[in-house]
Formats: sequence, structure tokens, C-alpha cells
Amino acid sequence: MAIVLICGPARCGKSRLAESLAAASGLPVFYLATGPKPDPETDPEWAERVRQHRQRRPPTWQTWETGPDLGAELQQLPQPCCALVDSLGGWVAQSLDCSPGEWDPLAQSFLRALQGCRGKVILVSEEVGWGVVPAYPLGRQFRDRMGELTQKLAPLADQVFLVAAGFVLDLTRLGIPLAEVNSPELR
Repeated sequence: MAIVLICGPARCGKSRLAESLAAASGLPVFYLATGPKPDPETDPEWAERVRQHRQRRPPTWQTWETGPDLGAELQQLPQPCCALVDSLGGWVAQSLDCSPGEWDPLAQSFLRALQGCRGKVILVSEEVGWGVVPAYPLGRQFRDRMGELTQKLAPLADQVFLVAAGFVLDLTRLGIPLAEVNSPELR
């Protein structure tokens, strides 16, 4: 099993990197789409973005539109396979109306299911919070949940990439895990 976490800001190339890694996996690919279904009448720009994503995918890939229990959906995938989750931000956004008591079990279920996959899992995650603290509660909740989820995922991942401005950094190779910051070697 391999877990790959790809983080970065919007429109930086995260999905293209994830798609190329999935195509190279040699496994059947299941694309777990977490965003809302497009309605060309009410949101033509979103519909166009979704169309572009779909157009890039090979016809052999299966697409699953996910709900709030992403962990249960991962468990339903045939194994071994390559699961491409695009994106965790869409999944978190789906669950913003959940209380912490409802959200925490969903997140824990996802983390457990992720560790039980026998193929490859590629996770696309928005890196949020690099700017000002949002002025509204829902924005702060989204940012906080994304940051906490990403910090829990990174130690589970075999590879962690940061994509910015069309460049890819291998954080697994170049970075120092936060848990090791207090080690004597870094002082």
C-alpha cells in the first residue's frame, strides 16, 4: 500500500500531478470526486471546471461521486486499486454543517479506512491558511479542519508533495517532520 498526499494552493497543478501518478500506478483507477455536482444553468464556471477535469481522465477510470462518509466509500473500493481523491477540500466543504461531534468520527473513519487500503491512494488537498484569518466563522472552520486533517494525513503518507506555481517539491525528501523539530540534531 502507498499513500501519496499532494498539497498546494488553488490552480497550481495538484490534480494534474495526481492524475499522472494514478496513470503510472498500473492499477485500476477509481477517481473519487468530492465536489458538488455541476449545474450548468446556475454555475456555468463550475460546470466548465468539472468538464475539464473529466476530459483529462482516461475512459478506463471509474468516477465515484462521494458523500460525507469518505472512509466508508474507500472501504467499498475493489482492492488492489489506485484511489485518487480529488479533493479533500471538497470533502471538508461538504461537511461544514457537521458539528465537531459529527465531523470527528467522519475524519477518524476516513483515516482508518485509508490505512486499510491495499493499493495506492492519492490524496489532493488544498493548502489553506497562508493568508489572513477569515473574517467569518465558516471560513475559519474550513481552514481549521483542513489544516488539522492535513497534519494527521502527512505522517501516514509515504510521499508528501507540495505543488506551487506549477513546481513540485517532495516534502518527504526535503522536509523535516514537525514531530522532529525538537530533536537535538536540529538545534
